[in-house]
Amino acid sequence: MTEWARRPRIAATLLNPALLAAVQSVAAREYERAAGRPMPWPVAFIVAPLVLHSPSREALPSSTRTHLSTWVSRNALIRAGFPKRATELAPFVREGLRFGFRHQVLDLHEGGLRGTLRPGGDAHLSELLTSAGLVGRWLAKTNQPSTAFALFGVAP
Repeated sequence: MTEWARRPRIAATLLNPALLAAVQSVAAREYERAAGRPMPWPVAFIVAPLVLHSPSREALPSSTRTHLSTWVSRNALIRAGFPKRATELAPFVREGLRFGFRHQVLDLHEGGLRGTLRPGGDAHLSELLTSAGLVGRWLAKTNQPSTAFALFGVAP
C-alpha cells in the first residue's frame, strides 16, 4: 500500500478507507437484514468493485428481483472487467475493513461482517451507499458466496 501522503489525489479521495468502510458497513447491514445472518467477509471484495466503479453501479438493477446470474449475463462487459477491478481494489478493501473495525462501523460476528451505517450524506455519497445496500441485499439472495465469486470470475 502506498503511503497516504504519496497517493495520487484521485485515489486518496475515491479510495479512502473511510469511504470503503462506509460502503462495506451499509452492504453488511443490508445483507444481514435480508439474510438473517452476518455477511461473509469475503463478499466485501465483491461489493467494492460493483459500487465504486460507476458503469457497474449505474448498471445495477433497481431491485433485488433481478437474479444475479441474469444480471451478470446481461452485462458481459462489466463482468469481463470485474476480475481486474477486484484485484486492484483488494488492498483498498482490506484497508477499509481495518478502518471500519477500528472506528466501530463494522464488527466481525460469527465469521461474518456486521455493519451499523445507513445510507445518507450528500448526493454522491448517498448514491454510493444506497447502491451498497442494494448489493448487500442482492448478494444475500445467493445461497453461497462462492456462487457470486464464480459468476464474477474471481476467487475468494
